[in-house]
Amino acid sequence: MILGYTAAQVRDAEAPLLAAGVPLMQRAAAGLAREVRGLVGRDDARVLLLVGSGNNGADALYAGAILAHAGADVTVARTADRAHAEALEAALAAGAHKAASEGDPTPKQIARLAASVDVVVDGILGTGTSANPALRGRARDIVGALLADGVTTPVVAVDIPSGIDPDDGSVPDPCVLRATLTVTFGGYKAGLLLSPASAFAGEVRLVDIGLRDRLASMEPVLRLDRLGDR
Repeated sequence: MILGYTAAQVRDAEAPLLAAGVPLMQRAAAGLAREVRGLVGRDDARVLLLVGSGNNGADALYAGAILAHAGADVTVARTADRAHAEALEAALAAGAHKAASEGDPTPKQIARLAASVDVVVDGILGTGTSANPALRGRARDIVGALLADGVTTPVVAVDIPSGIDPDDGSVPDPCVLRATLTVTFGGYKAGLLLSPASAFAGEVRLVDIGLRDRLASMEPVLRLDRLGDR
């Protein structure tokens, strides 16, 4: 049985663990790095991180640090004005590098870079976005450039594909990177299991970060016999 939860339920399950200092982000990043390595099939892969300002961007950066330390060529491209400072420092210290030495590369330059790597990691937006999860500003310009160029590099989405609603599965704007693989944390977000968002999620893998007991006490909003039933 596949159980789907709202983003708020997952955050509520996380809250007491975070308050107790449990390193949930590091657990998520380790699982993400493992899945990225498994998809590519080697340690020396060329990896492009699309990094937003929130926790999903931080997850991508910490995973990038793990991958870089293992031998991957990891490039960081920010999709917002800022990124999680400690996670960015960890990635760079492990050997990752920014997409440009000065300033931010243009969306077109990022699209060309995306076409040259082995995997793109979508850490742009997560479940904590506004009521309308559609991409905006620079993030939308970057994704739009990848779509316009027809980039076919495999995409790994961090928790959810950026731009989908994690609760009801709506996709308010089609400017979304279709994931080859979505690595979601703690519990399945209901939106990943519902159309039309499920068509953007690709294969969905759940990484256990220690929320099972907390989620077991909550009523899921969706129950499926198996992935792909809806």
